Amino acid sequence: MKIAVMGSGGVGGYFGAKLAAAGCQVTFIARGAHLAAIRQNGLLVRSPLGEVLIEQASVVEDPREIGSVDLVLFGVKLWDTETAAEAIRPLITGDTGVISFQNGVIKDDILVEMFGPQAVVGGVCYIAATIAEPGVIAHTGTMQKLVFGEYEGRLSERVKRFYEMCRQAGIDAEISDDIRRSIWEKFVFLVGFSAVTATTRCPIGIVRANPQARHLLAGVMQEVVDVGRAEGVPLAPGFVEDRMAFCDQLPESMTASMHHDLERGNRLEVQWLSGDVSRRGEKLGVPAPFNTAVYDILAVHAQGLAVAKS
Repeated sequence: MKIAVMGSGGVGGYFGAKLAAAGCQVTFIARGAHLAAIRQNGLLVRSPLGEVLIEQASVVEDPREIGSVDLVLFGVKLWDTETAAEAIRPLITGDTGVISFQNGVIKDDILVEMFGPQAVVGGVCYIAATIAEPGVIAHTGTMQKLVFGEYEGRLSERVKRFYEMCRQAGIDAEISDDIRRSIWEKFVFLVGFSAVTATTRCPIGIVRANPQARHLLAGVMQEVVDVGRAEGVPLAPGFVEDRMAFCDQLPESMTASMHHDLERGNRLEVQWLSGDVSRRGEKLGVPAPFNTAVYDILAVHAQGLAVAKS
């Protein structure tokens, strides 16, 4: 398969490298020091599952250099969605699939509006990976899973081919026949995990051991479930309890990427996480006070350190 990776950070860099090592024709789209390092030294993935080095990685800054592709793996930060989507237009033909592995549920609404429903394949990823330094991706732990599928539930040729390539690459992959529900299931956990580790500035081990913080985590996730069900998403009974049990199994030191961004003074995705839950709840008449409070608390940091200090 011919694949373009738009956003070659932790997610795109890791999965793109694994696919390239398995024989896919992968081109990474990057910029700045990361682009320069990949061009000079290749793309290195450090992982407990084994190191991967793509020595002569195909990498560009301008997507127009690539030509049409079978799939675009889309993994930019949410605030860059529209700009990055516009940049990949030259890659997309009638058969091209665009799979977003971004956070949130609004991501595919934006892509469908820009490219039409026929182009967009729903996707969810589960991984802890970041750019450790330019040209180097650091994967923490052993979790590395992709879930994807067509929104109408059909088993398309492009989904089957991508699944086979993932399996050949050693990626834990799953085809979902209800990808909207799969995306919301991750959204429930992600919003809760991001909200509590960022607002408390503590890892999950400290959060889950404290009664008040644990109550906050459960309350944030319950609101996401309530909003999702109001939108017609069939989230299972007891889903919050299931996610709380999942949180109890996570490494004590684990924190969300939004916590890392807050610590580094970077922009935050809170507008598209707790902020999105708050807005949807208000529109639907579903109370979401925990998520509204999280959004309000983190609003002063949402644009990054320079804005917060100004």
